[in-house]
Amino acid sequence: MKTFKKIIEFLNRMKEIDLWGDKMEDLSYKEEEYIHRVSTQNPYGLIGLILGGIAFTFGPQYGFIPVITLIFCIVTLFTFDKEKEDNPWPFYLGILLSLIGFCMFIIGATHHLIL
Repeated sequence: MKTFKKIIEFLNRMKEIDLWGDKMEDLSYKEEEYIHRVSTQNPYGLIGLILGGIAFTFGPQYGFIPVITLIFCIVTLFTFDKEKEDNPWPFYLGILLSLIGFCMFIIGATHHLIL
């Protein structure tokens, strides 16, 4: 359990990193204050939703993709903060899409994609 808590703490710290370093550049104090006050979207939820779509699309052929996506979505669901972030649904949809892809892999169903 300690390891799981450390992983969640690490993921929460990673959400705050500004990769390009210009997030707060040229903003007034009131604008910065407003940005910190407004609800945001959890980046792991968006990643989980995209991975869920990939798991739904390619999961019936490759069974490991939905499993990895399901694990990712469930672990990162614990990084959701109700006070700072506004929408847990990308996590739920990512879990649902990966479960559908995994169930399709188990029963042997496939998509008929137009490529």
